[in-house]
Amino acid sequence: MIKKTVMFVSFSLLLLVSALNAQTPPLRLTIEKAVQMALRNNPDLQASRLEMEKAHERVNEAWSNTMPSIGLTAQYSNALKKPVFFLPGSFIGQPQLDIVPIEVGSTHSMSLSVTATQMLFNGAVFIGVGAASIYSQAAEELYRGKQVETATKVRKAFYAVLLATEAVAMMQSTLANVEKNLENVRLMQKQGIVSDYDELRAQVGVDNFRPLVIQSETNRTLSIDGLRAAIGAQTGDEIEIEGSLTFAEYDSGILANAEQAAMESNSNLQALRYQREVNDKFLSVERSNFLPTIAAFGNYQYQGQQNKLDLGNLNLVTTSMVGLSLTMNLFQGFQTNARVDQAKLEIRKTEAQLVSAENGIKTAVHSVVGTLKQARKRVEVQEKTVEQAERGYRIVTTRFSSGSATQLDVNDAQNALMQAKVNRIQAIYDYLAASADLDQLMGRLPSWAMKSEQQ
Repeated sequence: MIKKTVMFVSFSLLLLVSALNAQTPPLRLTIEKAVQMALRNNPDLQASRLEMEKAHERVNEAWSNTMPSIGLTAQYSNALKKPVFFLPGSFIGQPQLDIVPIEVGSTHSMSLSVTATQMLFNGAVFIGVGAASIYSQAAEELYRGKQVETATKVRKAFYAVLLATEAVAMMQSTLANVEKNLENVRLMQKQGIVSDYDELRAQVGVDNFRPLVIQSETNRTLSIDGLRAAIGAQTGDEIEIEGSLTFAEYDSGILANAEQAAMESNSNLQALRYQREVNDKFLSVERSNFLPTIAAFGNYQYQGQQNKLDLGNLNLVTTSMVGLSLTMNLFQGFQTNARVDQAKLEIRKTEAQLVSAENGIKTAVHSVVGTLKQARKRVEVQEKTVEQAERGYRIVTTRFSSGSATQLDVNDAQNALMQAKVNRIQAIYDYLAASADLDQLMGRLPSWAMKSEQQ
């Protein structure tokens, strides 16, 4: 009986889960929604955001070192055995004794003190405030760069889905054409218009094309999986794409100034420039170790002692003091000199990295701009090529129907048309993907993508 009950409950839960899954609507995405979703959910971006917030807190920590510090100390002690000091016996009227131990202090002692310290001069502290502020700016720039990088990945993944969708539609349409052609060939073969060989060629054409359709559908599934991972969606989430692979020309004004924009706004370059400033501050910090540290301090204290603990009759004594302290390192075994030299080397290393990064960005911009221009020409050429291939296919099929062309001619025309269409959508994809890459190099994030920050 218990076994049947457990089986019934398990089966009911399975039905409930299946029903809930069936009721879950698919995730409908435009490219704008996909990017916004990624900016909210991407784990790498979330980690970068937390690093930026941590950098902000470091600024607060650096400022706290310039503020006064106040401490409270309370202490109570019970002398289980009081301390002693020794006196000659003759000193206390006992000449027969050489040395006599005398107890000092009381059984119970207590104290309460408040101490305040204010840094008046410390080069490392005040320079550190500026260094923390610059580090915070660098973290913000790295976060912005991660935003742009995430948006670029999602845009390219979305374009890949559109490309795969266009390919599936094109392959299915072509398959329908070759199947229709096979039907016509069979009818013509029965009528004696074409030979058995033409029918065989048409059948082989259909059989060769079906695996291409299956492969295109598989590629679309894989591209959707890539988009799902890029936006941070769950593995089982069903995704439906809204939009088509449409050519959208890049702004010519932005394109003309792409290199200058990249040099000014690229996040990685900006972060390296901030890093160089931070290294300059670190050099100043190390040099400040040659300078003294001056601080003001004050102390106010209550203290008392009793042999018999009586909290209602405490006899407390107050003491207070204020003063200045000066600390200066006179010799540390040349550690300060070595640290100064290390800081200088770190600056030179960062400058070398910055030069290398600037050259790399310039090269990348030239390459992407070249890809854009090349893809633009390919789009124009392939539009005409597709028109010519469609016209050629119509002519060949008409000639085949009249018996003046062979099935081989039809297959060649069909393959030429399919290749022209593939080249056209590939050129459009290459242009859109290069546009996204160029935006990343220039540190540009579409305005509609920033809506996710307010959601």
